[in-house]
Amino acid sequence: MSKIKLSKEFIKSTVKLALNEDLYPSGDITSSLINNDKVVNVKLISNQNAIVGGLLFAKQAFALIDGKIKFIIKKKDGSRVKKGSLVALIKGQAKNILIAERVALNFLSHISGIATKTNEFVKLVGKKSKICCTRKTIPNLRVLQKYAVKLGGGTNHRFNLSDEYLIKDNHIASSDLKSLVLKAIKYKKGKKITVEVDTIKQLRSILGLKFNTVLLDNMSIKNLRESVKIVKQLYETEASGNVSLKTVKAIASTGVNRISVGSITHSAPAVDFKLEI
Repeated sequence: MSKIKLSKEFIKSTVKLALNEDLYPSGDITSSLINNDKVVNVKLISNQNAIVGGLLFAKQAFALIDGKIKFIIKKKDGSRVKKGSLVALIKGQAKNILIAERVALNFLSHISGIATKTNEFVKLVGKKSKICCTRKTIPNLRVLQKYAVKLGGGTNHRFNLSDEYLIKDNHIASSDLKSLVLKAIKYKKGKKITVEVDTIKQLRSILGLKFNTVLLDNMSIKNLRESVKIVKQLYETEASGNVSLKTVKAIASTGVNRISVGSITHSAPAVDFKLEI
């Protein structure tokens, strides 16, 4: 799988794009009304319990607007904070802090939201199963979102379509399950192969073929448990479909190795942070 890389250059370029979006074409016309010399001390505070993530993105937002702004991190990415916790201290010219404020908080809120949501699932399953993200991500923000999943204790699935073979229902509907698996085995060149099945009959039809993971999609708890027994030590098992905080414990109890959850990236609510002058 492709590695998630958060280099300084990546963070800088990502934040620069966000600032350009917010400031084009005339800058912050409201903050320009403030006396440019006024220096303020600002507290960055969490308004809820959360897993913090994205502090380097927030810090970069202020740095790109004004390199003299001091951003002192008090909580590290991946740390658990309570409502009212001090996350960072910021000192600099009020005008420039206000220009960068929303972009900084947007990165922090979104990344922390995914980390927090992921951690809720992770806590419910404990060590029984790994919680995995999917490709259901916001276009161009996949690196950030998968980074956030890791902060919350989750596991990254494939990053993109080139990482591994994942033979899904629509591939199968367009061809033949067994022949697709055999082709993937022939051309894999070191790539992992995952095969999706939604019935026990489908599962039995590919038993013994040399692939890595069987993805058990939208199965009942009864069928999940039976499928895990059938597979035994042959393949890694993964469950997907209709996974929620209400159902994930029961799914994990079947013995599946991994559970993929699309909602941790596509539907995670933002964490509420505020700047307090």
